[in-house]
Amino acid sequence: MYNEILKDRIEAGLLLAEKLKKYQNSNSIILAVPRGGVPIGSIIAKSLHLPLNIILSKKIGHPNNKEFAIGAISLDSMIIDEHPGIPNEYINQEIIHLRKLLKEKYELYMGNRKPIDLKGKNVILVDDGIATGNTLLASINMLRKQKPAKIIVAVPVLPYDTVSVFEKNTDEFVYLIASKYFRGVGGFYEDFNQVEDDEVIHLLSVANSVE
Repeated sequence: MYNEILKDRIEAGLLLAEKLKKYQNSNSIILAVPRGGVPIGSIIAKSLHLPLNIILSKKIGHPNNKEFAIGAISLDSMIIDEHPGIPNEYINQEIIHLRKLLKEKYELYMGNRKPIDLKGKNVILVDDGIATGNTLLASINMLRKQKPAKIIVAVPVLPYDTVSVFEKNTDEFVYLIASKYFRGVGGFYEDFNQVEDDEVIHLLSVANSVE
């Protein structure tokens, strides 16, 4: 068992890479969630000699309560829950608006590099921790539409009662700490500095120039 606290994202990445060793030099890709997932994803990608890309998604908020998700959207996929009474016009406007934001974010991080075709590949989805997990679950559902061979989620920390949810919704779930006394992702790192856009751009640029 690991200590109940991690030094930083570097240690988290190295420990997860050890658990994912069987995917080294395989037909697999690391998809990191910006921003905090990218430093961890870059270490795993480097350790296992795998390509690194990002996964971007946003929730679609209810018109009367933006925090309440009625769906989620990525650059090429979406999920909308059934909510009678919400006008199609609102949903369509949100889709256009959110896709524009996602496209700008993708271009900021990846420049003009094209997203990698995921069909038939093992997709290893990486973040620096799970709080509620709702956005990540939506991302998994959207990724399924691209027909990957397997979806593996790898995270350093999450609440104990969320483990079974992710075990059910993934082909493989890899984690370091599942806490019954969850106090926010940052509480499980000695050093949990904010990851800036510049660092994400640099890490992705280095990873993609080595391919």
